[in-house]
Amino acid sequence: MAKHQEDRTTLDLFAEEKRPGRPKTNPLPRALQLKVNKRNQLKRDKANGLRRVELKVEAELLEQLNELARRQNLSRADLIQLVLKQHIETETVHQSLA
Repeated sequence: MAKHQEDRTTLDLFAEEKRPGRPKTNPLPRALQLKVNKRNQLKRDKANGLRRVELKVEAELLEQLNELARRQNLSRADLIQLVLKQHIETETVHQSLA
């Protein structure tokens, strides 16, 4: 039986062959890499004074937020933070006038 370069069904014939692609630079499995990266991201956020908030909204509102964020060239998280700050400032002004 002749082996063809395109034939990958007989893996034992190609066991020693190096496959092209991105070299493996991290000895950890991908799932563990993701956990480590997430842990490091949370540490960076905490050091920058950021805290995580989970929010459930209706699908229509989410689409409106996405569209508004895209038009203003902001991330959705930045837009939500901006809207919350503006609302709190407005409420503070109204309370001081009352």
